[in-house]
Amino acid sequence: MKKLLTFALALLMVAGCSNNGGGTATPTPSADANTDGENTGCTITIGLVTDLGGIDDKSFNQGTWEGVVKFAEDNKMSEDCYGYLQSSADADYIPNLSTFADQKKDLIEAPGFLFEDAMKEVADLYPDQKFVIIDTEVDKPNVASAVFKEQQPSYLVGVAAALKAKEAGKTKVGFIGGVENPIIERFEAGYKQGVASVDPAIEVLTDYANAFDDPGKGSTLAQKQYNDGAYVIFHAAGATGNGLIKEAKDRREAGEDVWAIGVDSDQYDAGLMSDGTSAVLTSALKRVDTAAYYFAEQVKNGTFQGGTMVFDASNDGIGFPKENPNLSDEIVKAMEDALAKIKSGEIVVDEAVQK
Repeated sequence: MKKLLTFALALLMVAGCSNNGGGTATPTPSADANTDGENTGCTITIGLVTDLGGIDDKSFNQGTWEGVVKFAEDNKMSEDCYGYLQSSADADYIPNLSTFADQKKDLIEAPGFLFEDAMKEVADLYPDQKFVIIDTEVDKPNVASAVFKEQQPSYLVGVAAALKAKEAGKTKVGFIGGVENPIIERFEAGYKQGVASVDPAIEVLTDYANAFDDPGKGSTLAQKQYNDGAYVIFHAAGATGNGLIKEAKDRREAGEDVWAIGVDSDQYDAGLMSDGTSAVLTSALKRVDTAAYYFAEQVKNGTFQGGTMVFDASNDGIGFPKENPNLSDEIVKAMEDALAKIKSGEIVVDEAVQK
């Protein structure tokens, strides 16, 4: 049986930060790190391997990297102490993980369930190496697994989508998933339950792209749903969802009243338009940055251990952005009330779509 780790996220004041690195052949440090105070050298060394979405996917990979960068900045680490390798194909996962392991990084982080098989193999090859995998469980003594209750933040943005639609007199919203699997289905389930909690009569159009790295497909599905009457569309599709956000931007620039909802990290900036406003209504946050930071802190403190950690409302591992310029105070309060009820157990969010 996997060991469930306990922790206090209140100790981790993880603030947002942004970085765009580059290159796939060698580990790349943050261009923005270490600007405040003197470097202290390597508190620890960290390597992050991206999945197919890339480091600047404005979602899962980028959010995890931001947690690494924040840890490095807080510890005033030199830029050569941390870096990432980008994967352009599934076949890159094992070589990239092995590259960092051969360099004897103190911690190697891999965001995404797509790493599951590669992580199992590499963890056995490097039994003394500490690994983190995010979004799935790998039962190895040297692997810490971070999993999330994705249905909870999805419920919150479902409430927002439904209330926003009702404000506009609309009766349809949408959901675009990446690849059908239990994780993405939890996003779908929570979203639909949140919508129904406001008005069961609101229809939720649903499509899956069968890809996490295809913005073109995301745009095509968004066009379809908007044309079919969806007023707000929520995506859980990684970089594929960037196509949805672009479609929402283009339509709003042309005067059409539609919205997109982001996922994993706050995607407001991804929806910025020429007038400085954004087409992104809000975002369902999975605090992958917090997870990345937390495990780095464990390694630093010598308390790292394998096992599974669950991030959810009870430990502030999920949520929605603190600033939501496109939402009324009434909608934000409704989301806050729903979050409080999820924390208290008054609202239990389903993991599977209710048929």
